[in-house]
Amino acid sequence: MSPISHHTTNQLRQLIYYNLDCNLIENALFLAERLHAFEPRASEAAYLVGLCHLRMNQYKAAYDYSKNYGSRATHLGCAYAFAQACLGLGRYAEGVAALEKSRMHWIARNNWGKHTESKRQHIPDAAAILCLQGKLLQAIEETNRAIECYADALKMNPFMWDAFVGLCDLGVNVRIPNIFKVTPDMASSIAASASEEGSSSVGDDSQQSSVQSFGNDPFSISTNRANAEARQNGGKPALFEKLNGSTNLNTPLTGANACDNIETPTGPGGTTGGQIPRIREPATAHPDEGKAMEPPQAPYRKFRALAGSGMDVSDHAPPRMKTSTARSRSRIDHDQDEADTASSGATSMLSTGVTERKRTVSGHAPQGASAAHIKESIAQNPPDPMAPQRRSVRILNSITRPQSKFSSAASSISGKDTRELKKSKVIGTRGRANPQTVGRVVSGNRKMEPVDADTKDTKQNSVSSHQPAPVTKVHSNEKTKEIESIQLLLDLFARLGSGYRALSHFRCQEAYQMFNTITPAQRDTPWVLSQMARSLYEQSDWAEAEKLYIRIRTIAPARLEDLELYSTVLWHLKKDVELSFLAHELLDINRLSPQAWCVVGNSFSLQRDHDQALKCFKRATQLDPKFAYALTLQGHEHVSNEEYDKAMSAYRNAIVTENRHYNAWYGLGRVYEKQGKYDVAEQHYRTAAAINPTNAVLICCIGAVLEKMKKPQQALDQYTRSSELQPRASLARYKKARILVALQHPDLALAELLVLKDIASDDANVHFLLGRVYRTLKQKGNAIKHFTSALNLDPKASHHIKEAMEQIEDEVDEDEIMT
Repeated sequence: MSPISHHTTNQLRQLIYYNLDCNLIENALFLAERLHAFEPRASEAAYLVGLCHLRMNQYKAAYDYSKNYGSRATHLGCAYAFAQACLGLGRYAEGVAALEKSRMHWIARNNWGKHTESKRQHIPDAAAILCLQGKLLQAIEETNRAIECYADALKMNPFMWDAFVGLCDLGVNVRIPNIFKVTPDMASSIAASASEEGSSSVGDDSQQSSVQSFGNDPFSISTNRANAEARQNGGKPALFEKLNGSTNLNTPLTGANACDNIETPTGPGGTTGGQIPRIREPATAHPDEGKAMEPPQAPYRKFRALAGSGMDVSDHAPPRMKTSTARSRSRIDHDQDEADTASSGATSMLSTGVTERKRTVSGHAPQGASAAHIKESIAQNPPDPMAPQRRSVRILNSITRPQSKFSSAASSISGKDTRELKKSKVIGTRGRANPQTVGRVVSGNRKMEPVDADTKDTKQNSVSSHQPAPVTKVHSNEKTKEIESIQLLLDLFARLGSGYRALSHFRCQEAYQMFNTITPAQRDTPWVLSQMARSLYEQSDWAEAEKLYIRIRTIAPARLEDLELYSTVLWHLKKDVELSFLAHELLDINRLSPQAWCVVGNSFSLQRDHDQALKCFKRATQLDPKFAYALTLQGHEHVSNEEYDKAMSAYRNAIVTENRHYNAWYGLGRVYEKQGKYDVAEQHYRTAAAINPTNAVLICCIGAVLEKMKKPQQALDQYTRSSELQPRASLARYKKARILVALQHPDLALAELLVLKDIASDDANVHFLLGRVYRTLKQKGNAIKHFTSALNLDPKASHHIKEAMEQIEDEVDEDEIMT
């Protein structure tokens, strides 16, 4: 078999990236294995194989393929794939070490603005690698280094949302205005991209204008040549590159100087050094002197070819064109030799650019005319600038030298015919091609033609109207639009980030209000609605949270994220039918998702089947060992089964997985409280409350522990704070009223209980406590009323309620005896 060429491997690489972009991962893996077989020692081949395995979530295979080059930091792509595989396999330290070794390869990389529809960067830049390194460091509990990595990633790319979420999840108090702003690297990249796009667009527009509107103009270039020069000059036609530097484009084209100061391209020979020769006035009056300085002009040949026709030459001598190429020089010299039969006096008059001359009948100057006589004649009879141009001049100006048909025909015209032509008036039609002018630039030798009275305005408008737009203005407009669009995105990210930061610090009301200020189009997305529902969930507002979760299910029926919280909401609302239906739906969507098994477990828990619920929660942790909430639910079920040791083990595993998971700290406090270790329970409750200071349940738990520790005043403070945080929380208000009764404050207790009666009118304990307060206040009728209500709501507690009612009768009898 012949050796594999470099082109073969390049073709394989292109195919691999094509399949990766099309999400054809298996096909890409097949091709990557072929490439690795061709180049077994190539680091890029190993990187592509590892990348394909990584896309298929085959972390061990990706680890094996990328380890050789990734762990030794010889290839940045391999190091990145190796670190991602380590994150998936739980080998966090190895991933951190690989990224640190390859730091010199990625620390200065920035791919901002380099991903477009036509180009991409498959090797990650510093922002992406720092974000990955932060995740690895967070997993091994190196919090400070992880925070530094996340912060550095956001400095380079403020749209690195994973880094921002990582900072918020670590509890860092970030400042939103310092994160979501345009960085210097972004500004420089925007300026560079706007400059490139603006210049290319100006070049393309100029090219189209030159091809479409300058097709019959001597200053234009042909379509094919325009395209060729545009390709060679990066999209800018050579003519307009030169015209951009001209300062006289807006000079009015009038009189004999209509064509002065206009830069004109030469023929096929081109110009030396990229400079286009400029049309200028003749420097000499004698033809021999002019010939010694520069070659003669093409317009001379026109008039000499018709010297015998009897027609007068132009009143305005054509301007002289300076050429600088050998090819055009030789051609003009050859034409000059053919025209030597003409009179030298006529040549002298044409060279001086004089507008009025004495001529013979045939159109030639007198034989003895000299330059001095001609100048004297001009001084005596100056030309009239307002005089109309002669008809013969317009006819001559419309004829090009290479076409000799009209020239040969004109030589046979008699003097009478000539006079008749002089009498008639020829009117030129704008925009219509004459037979004499068609194909005048076919040979590529473009000649400067004098502008006659009919076409003067047309050429002036054509040149001035197709001047290229100022490039700097286009650049500034593009840059301004780019910055405005990025600023719009940054403002959106700032709002989302402010809401998520507030929610991560459990400022739930603030988070809900911030998310509610987002535009409806962005607010009605599953992620934003999920965060809003979570903020209500943290405030124990189960009914409103349920509404938002129902809306999420309507918008995204297949979404599984955060539905374990929805199942907890249904659990608190005691909606077992809805919870069971949700469990069946999620299992149908994905039986291997941990969220689905959490929902199934909550359904069994609501039905008091704790053993089945435990199996479901364990299944969820098998699918995702880092699922802290599933571990916490598992601990709750162990508490319900009074398996406190297993419950503590589950809670501790959840804390190891996520240190700021306050539910696990609450679970540990609850276990210690049931075990009678109130001081330890208080510590765990306070730890949970430090993480989530706005949770009324945690503060109420602290008050309950203090009450059991015989600290009623401190407990009252905690109950008061809890009821302030959540005014409609019945538990905190009930315990506050109860401790007020114990502290002999029946009036204050009555005020709390009257509010509580409206919140929980079906609670027998509330009515029973109201009866006791009314009994203390000597209001027998109200006391009996509420005792009766409590007896009807809870017949099982009839023994205690009847005892309280008998005490009222005994107190009445004692009062009658005393009176």
